[in-house]
Amino acid sequence: MTPRDLLVESFRAALTAADPRVIVPQHLPSPPKGRTLVVGAGKAAAAMAKAVEMAWPADAPLDGVVITRYAHGYTGDEALKRIRVVEAGHPVPDNAGEQAAKEIFAQARSLFEDDLLLVLVSGGGSSLLSLPAEGLTMADLKAVTKDLLACGAPIQEMNVVRKHLSLIQGGRLAAATKAKVVSLIISDVAGDDPSAIASGPTVADVSTYQDALDILNAYRVTPPLAIARHLSNGARGEIAETIKPGDAVLARVDNRMIATAHASLSMAGAFFQQHGITPMILGDSVTGEAREVAKVYAALVRQVRQYHHPLKPPVALISGGECTVTIRDDLEQPGRGGRCTEFLLSLAIELDGCEHVHALAADTDGIDGSEDNAGAYLAPSSLQRAAAMGLSAKKQLLANDAYGFFAPLGDTITTGPTRTNVNDYRVILIDSRH
Repeated sequence: MTPRDLLVESFRAALTAADPRVIVPQHLPSPPKGRTLVVGAGKAAAAMAKAVEMAWPADAPLDGVVITRYAHGYTGDEALKRIRVVEAGHPVPDNAGEQAAKEIFAQARSLFEDDLLLVLVSGGGSSLLSLPAEGLTMADLKAVTKDLLACGAPIQEMNVVRKHLSLIQGGRLAAATKAKVVSLIISDVAGDDPSAIASGPTVADVSTYQDALDILNAYRVTPPLAIARHLSNGARGEIAETIKPGDAVLARVDNRMIATAHASLSMAGAFFQQHGITPMILGDSVTGEAREVAKVYAALVRQVRQYHHPLKPPVALISGGECTVTIRDDLEQPGRGGRCTEFLLSLAIELDGCEHVHALAADTDGIDGSEDNAGAYLAPSSLQRAAAMGLSAKKQLLANDAYGFFAPLGDTITTGPTRTNVNDYRVILIDSRH
């Protein structure tokens, strides 16, 4: 098996650990006396809903609606029969998501004590489950989301803002129903904080309106006037806060974390062990600017190669989490790519063709940034091959155009939508055997 094949297969192993078809049935509650309403949002929503349909008793009532990203649903013979799937905008919310969120909120409010609200939560749900608070519009949410994305704000901070602009997030979905609530959660955030995943529609929130204002100020984001007024009113106590820990409504809520980045990294580690390669898991919650994280990893690679410390090759350095990319505001034309390819391009520059070092970085949802690839593969020969094609790695990185570097080399990794999401997967293989 070639180094590239090893890395790609390790990525597939990581995805298996987060496959809704495998994990959802293990965590389903028993059917209630009354009705079961399935709702949810995220990149894994359609796959999770399909897994529910396949495992739910045929004679038990079941219906509902979930929201997923465009092209992440099912068609034809694979289409769901009992739960409706709506496709909507991500990472910037749109009207399709708003209308579906309104329907979810209304149906949740119609349930009774003997019913069950089964909530399917996964990464991407914050933008997909967008229901603007009173006095706000979808245009307002789009504007502030675009600004936060462009400035490189971490997802946790973005979601603090989103919760305080929403009627349904920050625990408010749970507060809207009389039914028992069971949430099945696939984590896409560093640290697996359930309140940060899809902005926690059924989870207590410790953040405040003032926190949201502070985040916007820290990143010098000037929000639409309606949002600025809404957050300021909330900070003064004129608008009800999100649901806080200890609230009585949480007594009938059961939040179950069913898939995490750590589990996926562990599965990849086991794969490498089976192939005689020692795995070293560097963490499932790595954050920071992608290009800067790559510099740290390059230093570790050199340490392993030159001094066989802390481990002797062959070694696979594995990590997860969610890095960020801050887009330069002076570019005439925005570059293409995402945080995974930008990480690899920076790593390529730092390693400068280092022998016997191969790497892969990919988003477990199958989409890295602006294009249709999950990520890319980096070989010792990548810089040399790119230079022969007239490509400068440093210029491409300066332009935030990592896709424009790897695509001509034929080294992008394309999976299509995986219908799951447990953050990014990065692996660096140091292997002198090839």
